Amino acid sequence: MIHLYEWHLLLLRWLESNFNGEERNFLPEPYNWRTYGKMNEEFVEKHQTTSLVEAENYLKKSHEQVMKKLDALSNEELFQKKQFAWVGNTTLGSYFISATSSHYEWAIKKLKQSQKNK
Repeated sequence: MIHLYEWHLLLLRWLESNFNGEERNFLPEPYNWRTYGKMNEEFVEKHQTTSLVEAENYLKKSHEQVMKKLDALSNEELFQKKQFAWVGNTTLGSYFISATSSHYEWAIKKLKQSQKNK
């Protein structure tokens, strides 16, 4: 849950900065798409004392914030390339998919694996 929450925050911060004219990469320095695994490890470290109840609350709140941002955008803004220079060669929608449904699917698989291994 914390992993999902932290990826929601990445998306929300990236959107806020760029929509406000402050150019920002999706992944914070010093990470890139080849090294983001280390960032994920740091999320785990950061939340060693986060309780299950806190994690659930964080995730619920961040999900609601992401959905609110998503609802405010048109299909063209989400899925037509070159709508925003700061998105690069992909679509804004692909970032939403990555930080939500694709990650949710990944998390469900992890939970099922964990339950099987018990």
